[in-house]
Amino acid sequence: MGEIRTQRNALLIVGAFGQSDSALAFVRSQIESQWGEIALTSPVYNFDQTTYYSPSMGADLKKQFWAMKTLIDKAELPKIKHLTNDWEAEYADKNKNEHVARPVNVDPGYLTEAKLVLATTKDRDHRLYLADGIFAEVTIYFHRQQWRTSRWTYPDFQTPEYHAFFSDCRNFLREQYQD
Repeated sequence: MGEIRTQRNALLIVGAFGQSDSALAFVRSQIESQWGEIALTSPVYNFDQTTYYSPSMGADLKKQFWAMKTLIDKAELPKIKHLTNDWEAEYADKNKNEHVARPVNVDPGYLTEAKLVLATTKDRDHRLYLADGIFAEVTIYFHRQQWRTSRWTYPDFQTPEYHAFFSDCRNFLREQYQD
């Protein structure tokens, strides 16, 4: 029988994308209000690897990630996903003038030394149910000193630019484990 061990906390990562700078600023403000200091902020990336979101979000989407300074219990991910869904609805309600049904998309997850896990409301063959209508998937994983992808990895998460940012996040996490 395997021994049950206490799990280390993980690095909370929140990604958001939309057409406007104000959408990203809103998400950043909500993140700071909810969880405090941000440890790492990615560049603003062009989110142009897919047109899947164009009907509901429009074109010329920009995406950004934030990694929190305070680590989280991985079991909190369903609660965090519900909260970020609420932020999406709040922003959409306040910004009906953006002429899109969904002006911002917010995706929370966590990073460990081995993987980046994203939360979702959609069930698929490679996703595991967590709780309260929320599923999770390992989006990328770290193996032999680099990030690797799977057949289901979203196209944007396959880019070297994202991998560089998540490597910085992984290094930050490892520093927290040494303290």
